[in-house]
Amino acid sequence: MKLVILDRDGVVNEDSKDYIRSPNEIRPIPGSLEAIARLTQAGVHVAIATNQSGLARGLFDVDTLNRMHSLLCSRAAALGGRIDLIAFCPHGPDAQCQCRKPEPGLLLSLARRFAVPLASTAVIGDSLRDLEAAERAGCQPMLVTTGNGARAVQSLPSSLQDVPVLADLRAAVDTLLSR
Repeated sequence: MKLVILDRDGVVNEDSKDYIRSPNEIRPIPGSLEAIARLTQAGVHVAIATNQSGLARGLFDVDTLNRMHSLLCSRAAALGGRIDLIAFCPHGPDAQCQCRKPEPGLLLSLARRFAVPLASTAVIGDSLRDLEAAERAGCQPMLVTTGNGARAVQSLPSSLQDVPVLADLRAAVDTLLSR
């Protein structure tokens, strides 16, 4: 395992139905940054793939998003972790782009950037669209029940019934590192 791809809101950071709009709203889920540090210390690259339709909706600009991501990266670094890359889709839900999850574009792009096979890449998300993107890209999807994950468990299609379901990112990393 050379790369783990995480969703941002609901996996690493607390989610909000009103969108995360500023650095002040970056609130890591307890244990998530420590889990990233454990992956880093195990020699695993960590990337985040996140839909950020708040950009298309005019709720924040790219500079604000970059400041949010910089804060998240620095908080992970303070605990010995490293987020190697954050890839985001800036489009709204109706844009028909290939980078907005559940489409696999962000994941395929990350695989190219890190030159890793997707079949050995875990994607940890809290929504059906995260899992669908992972499945379409040929990755190993994992679901956490933080964020929207508890709801997603109830609506898993038959093709995703065997996806590991874990309490949070810390438990998902425990599972990955024990393999």
